[in-house]
Amino acid sequence: MVIMGETLAAASAAGGQYRQPIVVAAIEITAHEGWSAVTMARLAESVGVSRQTVYNEVGSKAALAEAMVGHELDRFLALVRGAFDRHPHDLPGAVFDAVRGVLDLAGDNVLLRAVASATHGADTELLPLLTTRAEALITEATAILTERVRSYPSGASSEQLDVVVDVVVRAVLSHVMQPSDTPERTADGLAWLVRRALGDGAAGPPLRYAGN
Repeated sequence: MVIMGETLAAASAAGGQYRQPIVVAAIEITAHEGWSAVTMARLAESVGVSRQTVYNEVGSKAALAEAMVGHELDRFLALVRGAFDRHPHDLPGAVFDAVRGVLDLAGDNVLLRAVASATHGADTELLPLLTTRAEALITEATAILTERVRSYPSGASSEQLDVVVDVVVRAVLSHVMQPSDTPERTADGLAWLVRRALGDGAAGPPLRYAGN
């Protein structure tokens, strides 16, 4: 599954030696069986430690959920940063890579979909724990994208740039929650939109996946 790959390696170093495996186990159980299946006893059995050790490492179930969601949001934002790092002179290329990467990650990532749903006011199993995280995701993603986009030459004003960034961030979150096309085609469309809005107004290269 998408969320399994490098989860352990990417987990936060905070906490004791068992914190990372516990958070990873909780993510895996949630992905396969839902949040309600996550219990301290189940985590203890999965990791091979006592239930008290689980409590010592992650505290309450609410704190565990925060750690899980925070971990997945860090991966989300790291994908965005990496895409722009790979395309320092190609804004549409950076947007394409960032959007495609995020949507690929979210494909069967129950936590990212839950956060995206919370940004749209939807009721989810984890909703009581997601409101703050959902707001933080919009704020952080917007801040990162704004900073990166401003490093590219553009004839747009600061206010116009802010509008484009807001549209892209909210469109991506909407597609995370309820995709209407493949990650490639969605990324292609948003990259084209950014080129038209922040470039010289020319159409530029056609959509990669037009008519496919």
